[in-house]
Amino acid sequence: MKKCLPFAIGLIIALASVSFGQEATKPAPSPSPKPKPAMSKAQIQRSLIATEKKFWEAWKNKDTKFFKAGLATDSVMIGENGVEGKTAIIKEIADMSCDVKSYELSDFKLTWINSGSALLTYRGKAEGTCGGTAIPTTWASSVYVNRGGKWYAVSHQETPAK
Repeated sequence: MKKCLPFAIGLIIALASVSFGQEATKPAPSPSPKPKPAMSKAQIQRSLIATEKKFWEAWKNKDTKFFKAGLATDSVMIGENGVEGKTAIIKEIADMSCDVKSYELSDFKLTWINSGSALLTYRGKAEGTCGGTAIPTTWASSVYVNRGGKWYAVSHQETPAK
């Protein structure tokens, strides 16, 4: 028994040092990612206005990529041709016979529908032609919805201004 005691103590010390050594080499748990702070209503308004301006720039340049990314899958556009869905909107942008020289957007107003949707109204004025006809100044509205933390345009409508 006297011979086993030093061996047992040595074994305990060896196992303990291996165990403590493994604990020391374990990577520290990574901290949970901090959630992004929620945007204020004023920040969302600025973001939606900037997005609307990007839609107009994409329209001017016949850039369908921005429309594919920024329109909700169930989006609709209401215009002189009636109601069109996302696929038709993108095709129309690609095939349009418009020559847009410049545009100006003004008189923005954001109306909250609820915390995840908002109506953006404004005045749009473009210099150029579509199908040989001068582009009219319009009053426009776009509805945006927040899905999965990203804002998408779900509806757009324009009415010629008097």
